[in-house]
Amino acid sequence: MKIAIGSDHRGYKLKEQLKEYMKEKGIEFIDYGTDSEESVDYPDYAIKVAEAVAKKECDMGVLICYTGIGMSIAANKVKGIRAAHVVAPVYARMTRQHNDANVLCLPGGFISKEAAIESLELFISTEFEGGRHKRRVDKIVEYEKRH
Repeated sequence: MKIAIGSDHRGYKLKEQLKEYMKEKGIEFIDYGTDSEESVDYPDYAIKVAEAVAKKECDMGVLICYTGIGMSIAANKVKGIRAAHVVAPVYARMTRQHNDANVLCLPGGFISKEAAIESLELFISTEFEGGRHKRRVDKIVEYEKRH
């Protein structure tokens, strides 16, 4: 599994912590930036990560800004992306099980390092349940194909 990861300046610290965790666990990743806490525009990084996932260059994505909301909005503009704003580990598990989300958006300003790591673990290890949830996700995919 290969993870695309990116953040803006407000999510930089948590991004670096998650990278350290992934290195320790042997999880392959590509860092799409930013490279410091100097002010940048979150859509630039959201789109880079989302496109890497949509083009199948990476299996999943992780995005971090202060609230996680801006990253989620921007990433969801890329066809094929189901970016989920996750504020607690249970959300990470549920969005994989029910929504087949492929990009995890975390609030760097509102989540602990431990909860972020647990969210990442659950996000990458939880399988999509399919069934009635597949029918619903398929409706989103079909809409995207038409627009």
